[in-house]
Amino acid sequence: MKRVSNVTMRKRIVTVFLFAILLFVAILLRLGYVQFVIGNELSNKAEASWSRDIVFEAERGKIVDKNGLVLAENVSAPTVMVVPRQITDVDRTATLLSKILDISKKDMTEELTKNSSIVRFSKGRKISEEQADAVQALGLDGVYIAQDSKRYYPNGNYLSHVLGFSGIDNQGLMGLELYYDDKLSGSNGSLSFYSDAKGKRLPNLADTYQPPKDGNDLELTIDERLQTIVERELDLAEATYNPDGALALAVDPDTGGILAMASRPNFDPDNYQAVDASVYNRNLPIWSTYEPGSTFKIITLAAALEEEVVDLEEDEFYDDGSMEVDGTTLHCWKRGGHGQQTYLEVVQNSCNPGFISLGQKLGKEKLYSYIDDFGFGEKTGIDLYGEENGILFNLDKVGPVELATTSFGQGVSVTPIQQVMAVSAAVNGGYLYKPYLASKWLDPVNGDVVEQYEPKLQRQVISNETSKQIREALESVVAKGTGRNAYVEGYRVGGKTGTAQKVGEDGGYMENNHIVSFIGFAPANDPEVVVYVAIDNPKNTVQFGGVVAAPIVGSIIKDGLRAMGVKPVKDGLGKDYQWPEEPPVEVPNLIGMTKNDLQENMFNLSIEASGDGDVIVDQSPEPGTKVEPGDTIRLYFAEEN
Repeated sequence: MKRVSNVTMRKRIVTVFLFAILLFVAILLRLGYVQFVIGNELSNKAEASWSRDIVFEAERGKIVDKNGLVLAENVSAPTVMVVPRQITDVDRTATLLSKILDISKKDMTEELTKNSSIVRFSKGRKISEEQADAVQALGLDGVYIAQDSKRYYPNGNYLSHVLGFSGIDNQGLMGLELYYDDKLSGSNGSLSFYSDAKGKRLPNLADTYQPPKDGNDLELTIDERLQTIVERELDLAEATYNPDGALALAVDPDTGGILAMASRPNFDPDNYQAVDASVYNRNLPIWSTYEPGSTFKIITLAAALEEEVVDLEEDEFYDDGSMEVDGTTLHCWKRGGHGQQTYLEVVQNSCNPGFISLGQKLGKEKLYSYIDDFGFGEKTGIDLYGEENGILFNLDKVGPVELATTSFGQGVSVTPIQQVMAVSAAVNGGYLYKPYLASKWLDPVNGDVVEQYEPKLQRQVISNETSKQIREALESVVAKGTGRNAYVEGYRVGGKTGTAQKVGEDGGYMENNHIVSFIGFAPANDPEVVVYVAIDNPKNTVQFGGVVAAPIVGSIIKDGLRAMGVKPVKDGLGKDYQWPEEPPVEVPNLIGMTKNDLQENMFNLSIEASGDGDVIVDQSPEPGTKVEPGDTIRLYFAEEN
């Protein structure tokens, strides 16, 4: 038998010892790596395999108008969640839940037996409080109620295209809800509990609650008082004219803030599925493009005055009803024309040949440079999705006829929001602003301002002096010209009519199918609001902007200025009344008169009397106020002292 020497033995022992040390060091390094380097990661993975999360949705931020009126908010909408592995009696649970949630027992059983840690199903989402209480009262194993919420629009179809709507997961899908979804939505919270591999709850481990972080509240530039008036007037226009569509837009010309915006047809955001997608996807003030017609003449006028190619009072133009340009005859809207006129009368009469002459005086390069500077041909950048660009002639392809038609608003395609912002610039001193709807972001708990938006000035297009001349000229349009139906007694109003032919599928103009519009502003000496209304193909009426749209704008301005607290004035241009129009009646001072005195005097007013006695002690409106013939005045009687 071969003997192993002591030296060899010692070498083997040393070798084994070294290997043991190396192995021990490797194990220590591995333990250190696991403990200190990837320990948290492994712990999180283990915790994730044990834990089950019940999601608690964050509250979407409210949307309010500039005065704090709530336009979009949240209401409680509990949600049923089930943990299939914790259900001890599937048949009983399915039977009870199916009755409360209006779902078949078969479908309910399928949900309860899914191979999933937590199941949320459509019929169990956003249920009523009554249903939630009924489920809670059952005390079923594996069935939980999560307190969710759903979006609610308290004013129905009011401001629907602007607000938009959100989906079942409270995600913004359209309008401001979509545009500002990230700030409105907040971040979800959760309740985490621990379970074994079979899904059984581990009773000795505490639940973990991570509260949701609610979204911020959004304050708009919208003025609820003006918006209500706009909605009312469009409803009346729909009922009266049965149009193919209608829109209205009101802007603060000194900031670009949108005060009101509405489209017809509209929809209820709480039930948007009830209408075709074409209804809620078309916010007409920013989406619709069409030839503007005569409202575009304001741009031609602004360019001509700024370039000093015309003096409205001194220069004259003779209109015989048509004008030949490069072999093409272009007509005035008035058969036979307006005859000899000053250029101020050209503006008042909305005379096409007169504006063609202004375009010719300017030349295409000058006119189109102002069209560009006023923002046409590009998006305004309003904080809504779906805005269109409009279409302008390529300058290289603009010949004498294209220059002529552009001068009076034909052959170009623009959006309502472009027109309103351009006219706002024309009358506010020449400053073109970017339109916007979001004014402030507010903390949902304490209401503190988190972020505030400031008006964004794009550029100054014309001088203050030119702007002043435009305001005066457009005030005369309302007092003495085609815009007389927008005249408001007690307020200075300026504006311009528009009647645009619509282009058919064959590329030609349609017969008896126009978009009639009016753009107005007030007070004319210092505008606080610019209002635009367009009615698409009004039925059973003369399709002229001055006949259909001007009175609507007049009503919006009249009631809107009063609601905004703008005081009436007694200066400004008086209206040039034409048959069958009747001038307003000045309310006489009746205080101190008796009932017999009233019978002896004839007033073209209706009287509403109240109080006991024979002597008039008070009246409303006050003496000197001008009202429409036949309007009612209220008289208060008392006994003579």
